Amino acid sequence: MTTTDQRHPAPTSPTAEQLRPPPLTLSQRLRNNRWLSFYTSPLLIALFLVAWKVYVEVTDLSRFVLPAPEAVFKSFIEQITDPFVWQTHIWTTFYEVIMGLALAIVLGVGLGLMIGKSPLFDRIARPFIVATQVVPKVALVPLFILWLGFGPSSKVVMAALLAFFPLLINTSFGVRSVPSSMHDLMTTLKASRWERFWRADLPYTMPFILAGMELAVVQATIGAIVGEYLGGDKGLGRYAVNLQNGLQVDKLFGAILIMALFGFTLYSIVTGARRLLIPWHESVQPRRTP
Repeated sequence: MTTTDQRHPAPTSPTAEQLRPPPLTLSQRLRNNRWLSFYTSPLLIALFLVAWKVYVEVTDLSRFVLPAPEAVFKSFIEQITDPFVWQTHIWTTFYEVIMGLALAIVLGVGLGLMIGKSPLFDRIARPFIVATQVVPKVALVPLFILWLGFGPSSKVVMAALLAFFPLLINTSFGVRSVPSSMHDLMTTLKASRWERFWRADLPYTMPFILAGMELAVVQATIGAIVGEYLGGDKGLGRYAVNLQNGLQVDKLFGAILIMALFGFTLYSIVTGARRLLIPWHESVQPRRTP
């Protein structure tokens, strides 16, 4: 009997062409482009300004209803280069926002740590805290003015009240996000209460606190400006009321633009601080589409 050798072909290694990943689609390349917003934002602004200009020209609206973009830009340049606007209005609002945010950080983060650590304190304090947040804040402005006057103090309290809740909730969530394995490790190492906070609680809670600060700084800006609008003697909110009463609509639009840039600048500062303080966290790492 004759036997035939059945030879199996030797496995071949994949070629370089086969190992090369498939090319990214256009949408994937756009999502992975970290500079995309720097291209699209000016384009969207330009399209908005063109549409605004065309609408004003076609409808022939009065400048007291909707001024042309170039008139608003001219007024904005005059306002932003006016030392009186900086010293009297922008600085006042900046002071109120920063002081209100600082007060909100102290109270919000402090109570958030206590709520996150103590379920008993959470059950006692949360109903009262929620009750203070569901009350319309605008309704409290007359009381703050009655108690604290027309000066910056009432606006600081208003800014702190709006910025307080995001910091409280985010901090309590951050404390509860610490893995139980980390607590077990601290117990094994016989860490003190301060070491537990510094090495376990703070690193896990800091991303939540900074995320809450991004929302809190916006809320503080809104609170200060609304307080000035309803009962202030100076500040950007009071400045807008004065322009409205004087029918200076082009400058009113310029004041609104100053408010927008003011809030955006503060938000960008907090976002930059988050990237500097927690560079290791995945929330600040560039996201790549597979």
